[in-house]
Amino acid sequence: MGVGKVYLVGAGPGDPKLITVRGLEALRRSDAIVYDRLAGPQLLGQARADAERIYVGKRPDRHTMKQEEINRLLVRLALEGKTVCRLKGGDPTVFGRVGEEAELLKQNGIAYEIVPGITSAIAVPAYAGIPVTHRDLASSFSIVTGHESPDKLDRSIYWDKVTNATGTLLFLMGVAKIGYISEQLIKHGRSPDTPVALVRWGTRAEQETLVGTLEDIERKVIEANFEPPAVIVVGEVVRQRETLRWIEDKPLFGCRILVTRARSQASELAGKIDELGGEAYEFPTIETRPQQNPGRVERIGAALAEAETYDWIILTSVNGVEFFFRWLEANRVDIRRFHRASFAAVGPKTAEALQARGIVADVLPEKFQAEHLLESLKSRLVSGQKALLPRGDLARKQLPKELKALGIETVELDLYETVLPVVQDELLPELLREGAIHIVTFTSSSTVTNLFAALRQAGIDDPLALLEGVEAACIGPVTAMTAEGLGLKVTIAPKEATIDGLVQAIVDRRRELLRQSRTIN
Repeated sequence: MGVGKVYLVGAGPGDPKLITVRGLEALRRSDAIVYDRLAGPQLLGQARADAERIYVGKRPDRHTMKQEEINRLLVRLALEGKTVCRLKGGDPTVFGRVGEEAELLKQNGIAYEIVPGITSAIAVPAYAGIPVTHRDLASSFSIVTGHESPDKLDRSIYWDKVTNATGTLLFLMGVAKIGYISEQLIKHGRSPDTPVALVRWGTRAEQETLVGTLEDIERKVIEANFEPPAVIVVGEVVRQRETLRWIEDKPLFGCRILVTRARSQASELAGKIDELGGEAYEFPTIETRPQQNPGRVERIGAALAEAETYDWIILTSVNGVEFFFRWLEANRVDIRRFHRASFAAVGPKTAEALQARGIVADVLPEKFQAEHLLESLKSRLVSGQKALLPRGDLARKQLPKELKALGIETVELDLYETVLPVVQDELLPELLREGAIHIVTFTSSSTVTNLFAALRQAGIDDPLALLEGVEAACIGPVTAMTAEGLGLKVTIAPKEATIDGLVQAIVDRRRELLRQSRTIN
């Protein structure tokens, strides 16, 4: 086995979408991911399913792995022939100790690549509406560590030169030393009235900004119990925040939402949440795969071979459409053989999936449930007709039961199976314990039951207790019944059972809570 390669990747400031294209490529191709908490946890979902994930950050039950241990770990993994992604928050060259890691790799003859990332020094202020430079206010900036003790800061920082060297000063990891930093800057020539901003957990749902001056910022930090990690911005550019703040004005700002849809479908919902300023945390609880049972596979082939005999093709989900056409292809059945059949669809997304394949649904109910589809169909159904229902193995039996009661010969096909995927996510239980997940979304009953199953697989004895305090958002009444049956309190239900309707219901709920908060205060 040959020697592997190590990618030293900057993950960006926290928002997983701020990683570079090159960084994402390295992450996706690696056999092992070595990461800490400052690297957005959702990025791990981009890794290969079989990739080894090694956490080297700090947890309540153990101390941070020492830098020397991390260095040796990277060498060991590479010498085992693995491609390794060392995922670091921000940019690896800005106080990221990448030099120490690269140096040991070089000594051991291991190939490596440094992949720059967006540094939190620039991105975090930007997310608070503070540009680090401005044509009229600051033409330069400095990035300074604030992590050391005061005596070390005095040895590593030439305060008399740094204080007025640039228009904007950016201190990383300096919240605990804010009083001393302010004191030194005033002492060496900065006005006590100089604006200061501290931006905590910038680009994430927990983002919080505190603004003051060099004279009063220490008092404000103490009064607000403002804790790290945060970027400290000193300079006139801080005043820009009053007019340039942007993400905080979005309706879902500060809200982390757990998305439980299948990974192949989660991007639509997650994207809408992100656009509205929320943070989507994807944790797929279902995975769809083609039917595996030999007897059912044979039955699918036989049913499709009778294409000319159907009067109706009734599709109740996008997955139903996708797998219907997959099986047509697998069995070499030409769609034109269904020339006799009319197509009915539940919901606009199902209809769109059909239309993408050149078929316009003949029947589309106003309400997007199987029961309402039957109401729309009744006037066109004739006893003795034959209907094909291409669905999944967990589909409810009410629709075929009622069709048969109306004298319709109904052929049900379980085209796909819905299973619990293997998800490696050690951080979700921790986020739930910390109250860092605010809403969980469910788009089907199986997403509800599988979330409970996944949490139990992760070692959680009582998933309901862990989900206490998390608002449940359910796409429709059947899903809500399943959630309530397991003890969850459903507080968000859309008027229309669509992804757009679900997102709007979440926005309405957040606005309602904001109004209530303002009334109380």
